[in-house]
Amino acid sequence: MKHFVIEIIYKAPIEKIEEVLSEHREFLQTGYDKGMLLMSGPQLPRIGGIVIARAESMEQIAEFFSNDPYNQNGYVHYQYIEFNPVKRQAIMEQWV
Repeated sequence: MKHFVIEIIYKAPIEKIEEVLSEHREFLQTGYDKGMLLMSGPQLPRIGGIVIARAESMEQIAEFFSNDPYNQNGYVHYQYIEFNPVKRQAIMEQWV
């Protein structure tokens, strides 16, 4: 399993983001239910968001986010960063 930090970068005004926020969070829940997502939340200040995820490949995680309402409305850009979690808290052992 590969691990990723996904930076969601807003391209639309925050008012447009807010219009689809609940749909975006419902979409994210499907990733949590599949065990793909560990955590997510808005950046501060609200210029985008951060997601910590895992998947078999970069292509699989990009395919997942292609269904995000933010993406389908053209409101965001994604930056996918793969990393190797060599050090971690013991509580993370089962997830890694």
